[in-house]
Amino acid sequence: MKRKKGRPPTKPAELMDGFYIEVRNKRSSDKGVRLRSETEEAMQANIRLYSKTKDIIVLGEYKNRKWLAKPIDMRGK
Repeated sequence: MKRKKGRPPTKPAELMDGFYIEVRNKRSSDKGVRLRSETEEAMQANIRLYSKTKDIIVLGEYKNRKWLAKPIDMRGK
């Protein structure tokens, strides 16, 4: 099997419409994992689920390729 040569694609992945939070290990400077929820209630349920063991950053609602609010850092809350 021959391998393809050339430069790999560098275009960032498109996000789907929904509510996003970023989950990372406590006191970590690494980038976390983004979790998408269909509704704001489902996002709040995810925040309650992960907030005991992880740091949470609420990224907000993403719609039509735009963020509708600024991120909220929930660390220490």
